[in-house]
Amino acid sequence: MTARNQKDQTVASLPVFLRRLIPSLGFSFALMGAALLIGVSGYHLIAGFNWVDSILEASMILAGMGPVNPLPTTAAKLFASVYALFSGVIFIGVIGIILGPFVHRVLHKFHLEGGKPQQ
Repeated sequence: MTARNQKDQTVASLPVFLRRLIPSLGFSFALMGAALLIGVSGYHLIAGFNWVDSILEASMILAGMGPVNPLPTTAAKLFASVYALFSGVIFIGVIGIILGPFVHRVLHKFHLEGGKPQQ
């Protein structure tokens, strides 16, 4: 039994590609939701913001926009600093997860157009 040579396969059709893309999007949204939940909880419990201000603050930091409200305590400022660094890593990771299938498709298409590799 021989393994399939994936280098010689055609590019997946659009419906197949979209079915493969859905788990990446789902994981990305779940990751962003978890990161947002961490931020909302931290801003509410550590900074003492109400729930709406906590959501606003966490989502603005997670999206890379920056803080909205002044932070009242040193603990809140330290949390905001750590959360901002965490959010940057999450944001970059999510972009990679979302773009991964698209980049894979483009590279696969270029490989097929280049012809068979020389041996």
